[in-house]
Amino acid sequence: MQATGDQYLVARSLYSEESFAEEHKKVYRHRKTALDHVKQYFTCDTRRAKNAVLSLLPVIGWIKIYRIKEWLLSDIVSGVSTGLVAVLQGLAYCLLASLPPWYGLFSAFFPVVIYFFLGTSRHISVGPFPVLCLMMGSVVTRLVPDEGPLVNITGFEGLTMNEQRVLVASSVTFLVGIMQLAMGVLQVGFVVMYLSDTLVSGFTTAAAIHILVSQLKFVLGLQVPGMSGPLSIIYTLEVIFSKIESTNVCDVVISLVIMVVVFIVKELNDRFKAKLPVPIPIEVIMTVIACGVSYAFDFRTKYKIDVVGHIPKGYEPPMAPNLHIFQETAVEAFPMAIVGFAVAFSVAKVYSVKHDYTIDGNQELIAFGVSNIFGASFKSFAASTALSRSAVQESTGGKTQIAGLLSAIIVMIVTLAIGFLLDPLPKSVLGAVVIVNLKGMLMQFREVPYLWRRDKSDCIVWLGTCIAAILLGLDLGLAAGLGVELLSVVLRAQFPRCSVLANIYGTDLYKDRKDYVDIYEPEGVKIFRIPSPIFFANIEFFRSKLVEAVGFNPLRVLRKRNKALHLIRKLLKKGYLQWTSNGFLNTSCGPINESVEFESNTEELDLPANFKDLPARVDWNAELPANIVVPRVDLHSLVLDFAAVSFLDISALKGLKAALKEFIRVEVDVYIVACDPYILDKLHQCSFFDDEVQPSIFFLTLHDAVLHILNKHPECSQNKSRYDKIPTMVTVHHPAGSLRNRDKNAADPETKF
Repeated sequence: MQATGDQYLVARSLYSEESFAEEHKKVYRHRKTALDHVKQYFTCDTRRAKNAVLSLLPVIGWIKIYRIKEWLLSDIVSGVSTGLVAVLQGLAYCLLASLPPWYGLFSAFFPVVIYFFLGTSRHISVGPFPVLCLMMGSVVTRLVPDEGPLVNITGFEGLTMNEQRVLVASSVTFLVGIMQLAMGVLQVGFVVMYLSDTLVSGFTTAAAIHILVSQLKFVLGLQVPGMSGPLSIIYTLEVIFSKIESTNVCDVVISLVIMVVVFIVKELNDRFKAKLPVPIPIEVIMTVIACGVSYAFDFRTKYKIDVVGHIPKGYEPPMAPNLHIFQETAVEAFPMAIVGFAVAFSVAKVYSVKHDYTIDGNQELIAFGVSNIFGASFKSFAASTALSRSAVQESTGGKTQIAGLLSAIIVMIVTLAIGFLLDPLPKSVLGAVVIVNLKGMLMQFREVPYLWRRDKSDCIVWLGTCIAAILLGLDLGLAAGLGVELLSVVLRAQFPRCSVLANIYGTDLYKDRKDYVDIYEPEGVKIFRIPSPIFFANIEFFRSKLVEAVGFNPLRVLRKRNKALHLIRKLLKKGYLQWTSNGFLNTSCGPINESVEFESNTEELDLPANFKDLPARVDWNAELPANIVVPRVDLHSLVLDFAAVSFLDISALKGLKAALKEFIRVEVDVYIVACDPYILDKLHQCSFFDDEVQPSIFFLTLHDAVLHILNKHPECSQNKSRYDKIPTMVTVHHPAGSLRNRDKNAADPETKF
């Protein structure tokens, strides 16, 4: 290799896969068996034990490097700010779960303490998440509805409605924790990768609409029973509109004032966040004001508004989960486990990239699993992370989970000491706060036009997930969205955009011939590219596109040729034809009867053409005797570009071999280039090669294969118009990585043609 300015010159031999393997010795690598991996997994030494402890308790890793002078003050400010927001959101989001508000304080405390020790993210704020709360609420209202009979659950006897709902919520949370812990231990954190950003965006947008509808009853001051299942959002809206005349005007006014003020101040926080040392905690300020006004003017008595009411001091004793509830809710608990982890992991990943540290998906599963199991024992419900609360913790200067621990302490102080001050707080205030915080999720609707312009498949996934989650409910909607997403992936792989390539003039590059003007295609050569794995679902599509690209069906041509050979033999045998030095001569005085039928079966028609008992080979592109007509084949070489083929399954191997044999039997040489070594090994293992399909058809690059064809068929380049021939020595390359236009008329002393 010789570098000359902005070009490089490479002179080397032509390489097929076989010749390259003969000339260049490969390094032997020992392949580990499944047994080797099992032994390694269960092998233990001092270093591995230390790493295991550090991975299970990430707090040990970052606490050793904690900078007290630089980080402590920031963590204190962040912890206090986040704690105030966590108190309010705990009360507000608890309404989504159809539970008494103060249980939200439990969910903002217990999981945070456990995550402090086990979590790998230093910036997310663990606690109630509105989407998860809504999914929990649908389970709670299904088992313990506001109206109608209860589901027959052992353990409900002697409990009030609120106690039954708390038992359901804590049991489901315990089950969610078990599932997350099991997935973490089994190292299957990768499952979250199947939830694309598009799917999560559509799902959370639908969840925001569900949340908005669920909070209307608090904003309007109506008594609306909780509903769950498909079309529950439609039924809820129907009940709300039927009772709209009973709206409490005081609740509506309070909600509107809260929403307008909070919205305006939040916008100011976003606009001036660079100048504000700490975002203005407007939700907390408005909550305090609303509490004072409600208490001073006795809103509960005068205007009949619904308030939070008495908040018990302290924490309740631990409680065992109900196994009967496990059986009833296992199907709903699994999507909750996935959604809770997926949202938290996505947020954690954003902050880890921003602040340059790593997070472990499997350890995050373990952390959330243990957090939910521990929290459920003390009657909290499923925890994840709220985007707005995590943003507060990070934007106020939080450096580590010490800020999260301090926020839990603030929540604990409210629970143990000053919770009674929230007694007169109107529930419409909490509903208004929840609705205002939906802005970010609802604004995701703006992604639809962008996705439609950029990627219609992703847009369909977004719309399908969103519509399904709105109409069918969040659990079934998530499953439907995942189905649409996987279907889109399958369809893209099943129907890839195949193309015919041509040489770009003056280079060793090959591109789609439809996209470029200055191209060169040697006569009788086709280069076909499939940009996808080949497997059972797309092998027939591959073969049909290949036939379309070459312009003829090789199997049909082969059968026509075999029928023609059979007819020629019969005519020779009867004396109607005679072989001379000039070819076949018709010796019959009258017209030849062309109604001779081919009596052999179809399998014989598919065999290679047999010339053994004929005086010479038949030139199929010349005029045939006795007015025999066989489709003309001008193609002599077919090159298959496998650079984008990552795997082949057994069905694809059989289909590919059949396709190659069809072309070879009609005297078309087939070459496969840029094949992955793993695929080559698999072909050898599966006895892919035989007398017709041989390993010599594989070449390292497209250029190697094309030059080999030109050497084998020099007549390809005899009719060249303005092109001499494709380069055999030089590749033009710009060292900075950017392309430049070349003057085709300018002489280039370094380029050899």
